[in-house]
Amino acid sequence: MAGDILSGKRERKWSSYTSAHDALSCDDILCDILQRLPPESVVKLIVVSKRWLSCICSYAFRRGYLKRWKVRSHLLGFFVCNSLYLGRPQGGLRRTPSEPALPLLSTSKEGDDLKYSGILKQLGYFIDSSNGLLLCGRHPKSYYVWDPITKQQHKLPRPRVYFEELCMAFIVEDSPDDSMCYKVIRAKSECKHDKANSVTIETFLSKTRTWYYSTLTCNSTLSLCPWKVATVIRGVIHWFAMRGNIAIYDQEHEDRHVSLIELPDSCDFDERVLGESSDGLLQYGQSCKSGMEIWVLKKEQDGHASTCSNNTKWILRYKWNFKTMWKRNPRVMTAFCTCSKSKETQILSLLPQNSESVYIRAGDNIFLCHLKNGEVEVVQYDGCGSSILWDFSRVVPYFKPAWPHSSICQNG
Repeated sequence: MAGDILSGKRERKWSSYTSAHDALSCDDILCDILQRLPPESVVKLIVVSKRWLSCICSYAFRRGYLKRWKVRSHLLGFFVCNSLYLGRPQGGLRRTPSEPALPLLSTSKEGDDLKYSGILKQLGYFIDSSNGLLLCGRHPKSYYVWDPITKQQHKLPRPRVYFEELCMAFIVEDSPDDSMCYKVIRAKSECKHDKANSVTIETFLSKTRTWYYSTLTCNSTLSLCPWKVATVIRGVIHWFAMRGNIAIYDQEHEDRHVSLIELPDSCDFDERVLGESSDGLLQYGQSCKSGMEIWVLKKEQDGHASTCSNNTKWILRYKWNFKTMWKRNPRVMTAFCTCSKSKETQILSLLPQNSESVYIRAGDNIFLCHLKNGEVEVVQYDGCGSSILWDFSRVVPYFKPAWPHSSICQNG
């Protein structure tokens, strides 16, 4: 009798084990289970087996997972681009041989490896980054895209059209086979903004390896700010334009139309930055000697603001006086005496898909400012900040996606 009971327990236990094993042997069931786990757990499970690694690294799983969970990217450092060298006229300022063309203020070991690998010396000047890919080059002839995963650089064909002054856009798109799929847009910046109501652009598609020439139209006169890089939100391009405007170009619209949206009152502000908020809206930051403001562009009705619609308005989310902010951080202010001078503090950059924090600068120091409470923390970087011409340089954080990658998914 006792033997029969023990035998029944073993059979139920074995049946339960085989059922779980059969379930995990089914790719659909395995993916469904893994989709429900938080990011910190999923990333660790890639070491279980090649099958689990292939599942987690696959395009279909990644796309579904990122819709459900927010996965943060890793900050590798800050790229520095000196605007004095862009569009340099004949006889203009030249970079000294000792000054790197592509300086990286590294904040991590991976950033150190990139900085000292020698690859940055081959890419020219920094232009932009998107989803970890780097767009670099030397205007107006040579452009390169560098992939941090494969460690390969791809040289673009020489553009067909010469623009004396221009602005850029870099769009990286998802690809089911995990190959690089991107667009590079060069837009002409017209100085005679009282007469032009169109923008000439040249678009490079990685799929065709070809530049395409086209013209965008606008209902009013416009001129794009030269040597600026666009902020791209869900494929919609946002450029700074003259007279305190934002030029918005939606690539999905067949009419090739550019809309202008006026910025919040920015006459008294020296620094202006664009980015994407955590809720997918266009985010705008501006600062002056006294403080900074963070705005978002919202639709007055349901939907997203980045659709070239006119029924939008700017909403002020945060406003900070720099003196008040530093008083809330006495330890940081004491450790870095330059911070006590509010006139030296300025907004540096917004974080990708983040509405709660911004990077600011005081002297040669970079800080992460938490907008809700005004707390400030130092961002340690490897590099000589004193050699940077901060007033003439664009300092941009470089983030690399934290999602794991595997070569076994290339053909899957």
